[in-house]
Amino acid sequence: MAHLRAMPVNNAYRPDPRFAQLGAEYGETVGSAEFPQTVLRLRHDRAAVEVGLDTLSDEEWLTHFGRFEPLPGQPEPIAMAYHGHQFRVYNPQIGDGRGFLAAQLRDGADRLLDLGTKGSGLTPYSRHADGRLTLKGGMREALAAAMLESLGVPTCRILSLVETGEELERGDEPSPTRSAVMVRLSHSHIRFGTFQRAAYHGRRDQLGVLLEHARSTYYPHLAEGDAAGFLHEVVQAQAKLCARWVAAGFVHGVLNTDNLNVTGESFDYGPWRFLPHYEPGFTAAYFDHDGLYAFARQPEAVFWNLTQLAGCLKLIAEPEGLVAALNGFGPAYIRELRAAFLMRLGVKSVGEAADQRLLDCTLALLREKGEALRWEPLFFDWFGGFSSAARALGGARGKLYQGETFDAFRYALMEHEPDRFERLEHPMFRKADPEEMLIDEVEALWDAIADTDDWQPLYDKLARLEAAREAWDFATVAQ
Repeated sequence: MAHLRAMPVNNAYRPDPRFAQLGAEYGETVGSAEFPQTVLRLRHDRAAVEVGLDTLSDEEWLTHFGRFEPLPGQPEPIAMAYHGHQFRVYNPQIGDGRGFLAAQLRDGADRLLDLGTKGSGLTPYSRHADGRLTLKGGMREALAAAMLESLGVPTCRILSLVETGEELERGDEPSPTRSAVMVRLSHSHIRFGTFQRAAYHGRRDQLGVLLEHARSTYYPHLAEGDAAGFLHEVVQAQAKLCARWVAAGFVHGVLNTDNLNVTGESFDYGPWRFLPHYEPGFTAAYFDHDGLYAFARQPEAVFWNLTQLAGCLKLIAEPEGLVAALNGFGPAYIRELRAAFLMRLGVKSVGEAADQRLLDCTLALLREKGEALRWEPLFFDWFGGFSSAARALGGARGKLYQGETFDAFRYALMEHEPDRFERLEHPMFRKADPEEMLIDEVEALWDAIADTDDWQPLYDKLARLEAAREAWDFATVAQ
């Protein structure tokens, strides 16, 4: 039964709990853990405005995102059921093991958005885990999402982070460590693994229901039952997402089939990293011993996962259309990668050949300079194209910009006009360095919290990332 109790939300709050209508075969109703305390650490007010939750007081916020009393018009939380390939080993024993779908609601663009939790307690899918999230893990997710959003990558936003007052034992953190519960605002939590679970059990009926749910909810322009068209849309969305990761120098770290969703929006940030410099084999997860999800192998990983989704849909659709959709990934990825690098450099397209030349020359320059030139500063220095030459050559890295490889980059850049040149008037471009998100800074931000409970460095970093988001102004091309 949906909760209809009045609360001070505004007219922008529009509940639409679509997933709950699928029934108990797709997830189980659960409750939140009862935490010793609920201390509000982060609330994403800009994201809250989009879904009508900005008028909640901090105490009301804790009621709904710390103690998880359902929002008006929302059912009880649902731990979603799914399977997945984890490092390409199939695991039928997973699902929402420390989170649930807390709510679904519409934003101002009429997109259906999910409120999904992490660290909210035990569920039927927890297995031997404790259902909790470390405070450091929640902080890291907030940083990853904020950095990616600033760089134009389709991503969830971390709506809320609440410290919960428990001491957790973890093998990859000094223990005991502090606990938290997090809420992400995301376009969808329908994973590739959601379809895999139905296929694993041979449930063609469930696959059909899932397809129709995802089609009508996220791709309503498709005809009912159009599995090939649905896969095509997912392939295109994932190609765009992967290209944006690469242009951002981002390494997700755990590209399992339960960590990719059908709308192509990045979420569930565990052992992520941003590249310090060009390094194709750079990995984010210490346990990725074979480099399966290394930086340059992310397109391969995403495509492999897409083939698993196609294998599920083959149970209810003809294979020819599915194969055609999969074959579209390579061309879409290259097209989106060119577009992503143009976006990062702040220049306009002038045709496929010139755009590809700029992409190739940019990567060649990063490759040649290696550790001497960090990934992010190159795009900062040359944002706006060759019109930034005086700023770049006179800046902290000016001496690096010389030689034949740089000359090729410069000539390729000169072929492209600036895109919205006025963005360079933002104060960020008067700084010597861009905002980066390298591991040493992440650890320093956590150390301030762990050692002296000083949250100000984190808040300052998030404020700078918000300013960077406004300066880059990639929002118009991020969705």
